[in-house]
Amino acid sequence: MGTLQLESAPEPKYWHLKTLLSQALDSEFSVGEILPNERDLAARFGVARATLRQALEQLELEGRLHRRRGVGTTVAPPRMGVAVGATAHAWPGAAGDAWQPVDCTRATPPAAVATDLDTDAEEPVHIVRRSRVSHGQPVAAELLYVPDASVPDLSAIDAPSGPARARAVLRELQRLELEGQERAVELGSARADDAKELDRLPGAPVLVVTTRYVAAGRTAALSVATYRADTCRLTFGDSSSEVEIHHGPEQRAS
Repeated sequence: MGTLQLESAPEPKYWHLKTLLSQALDSEFSVGEILPNERDLAARFGVARATLRQALEQLELEGRLHRRRGVGTTVAPPRMGVAVGATAHAWPGAAGDAWQPVDCTRATPPAAVATDLDTDAEEPVHIVRRSRVSHGQPVAAELLYVPDASVPDLSAIDAPSGPARARAVLRELQRLELEGQERAVELGSARADDAKELDRLPGAPVLVVTTRYVAAGRTAALSVATYRADTCRLTFGDSSSEVEIHHGPEQRAS
């Protein structure tokens, strides 16, 4: 390989470098292949290593690269779309739900969640933790907050903890007649616990999807789902918004 020099460009140098790197990924490297080290890549493109790191970080954000300590930077596999929330009138855990229950605890929720659930600030609720995996890769983590009033018969079920308890809460929740959902999406940063579960570094960009489930004119449950921003995009249909786990090199708004 010869040394390539960046041409003068109006956009930031790292952004122009990102374009060149993306072209190289398409033409010279295979999925799973480890890229040359930063020193060699910086020399090839005639840039400082700080500029190179900015470009690599952007490509990782777009899902083109995986960067792991002790392994290096590898070319990410092709991504495939998986619709999330396509059924606008279904409880969590209903048939076709791709989430896997992990655990269920009983604790006081964050103040904002208590306000949305219209519960006392110190009143404990059931917190169901679920995960989402696509093609063997963790892509989302969810906390589902359920007040006692939504699952009044739960105490009669012999499922003290763990996934069994989570499934019990979901079964009881489905006894209610769901009136609808309200969903909001915002960009956030991965907290330490989410980052560990999603195999990301703390502070990595994530999409936070908050869903309010309404029954009997009140909030019966509140879901806070955290998606990896490098694998997800939003699409908007005629009837409801959806989140897709997108496994392809392109990333665009639809």
